[in-house]
Amino acid sequence: MWANETDTQAFAAALAACPAVAHATMALHGDLGAGKTTFVRHLLRALGVRGRIKSPTYAVVEPHSAIDCPLMPAGEPLSIWHFDFYRFNDPREWEDAGFRELFAAPGLKLVEWPERAGDFLPPLDLSLTIEPGPPTFASMPLDPADEPAEPRLVTVAAHTAVGQRLLQALA
Repeated sequence: MWANETDTQAFAAALAACPAVAHATMALHGDLGAGKTTFVRHLLRALGVRGRIKSPTYAVVEPHSAIDCPLMPAGEPLSIWHFDFYRFNDPREWEDAGFRELFAAPGLKLVEWPERAGDFLPPLDLSLTIEPGPPTFASMPLDPADEPAEPRLVTVAAHTAVGQRLLQALA
């Protein structure tokens, strides 16, 4: 459970510290507004991505490069691709878009709405499902002018050996 954004950030930092993340393919499940892109922003910051981190909702994919990623050899950037297949109407759009080459390249792939790519998507290492959680005492603001925290229930599933290493890093 992520009680607040600080928990989301800590979860992302734990993943970013695991060397297996540098070449993982992670699926992000959850409704619109669940916190998938917020989690990705925290993960990319923890990996050393600088500058603006945009949602790929309209572009379908946003490439990133972590120049100072501590998981990579000095001077070698970590390539990261953040995909959002929400707007796909047919899984064949994945193939038509030429994503096979990007998924075959080294680096981290983060995929929102992976089910919209159907069977075209390569095997996933790890899946995160993010859902609204029940309000907790910690989520209630002390000052009525403050925004309440929005807790999230997070389910993590490993599908490969890489996913198992990532899961162990979270334990």
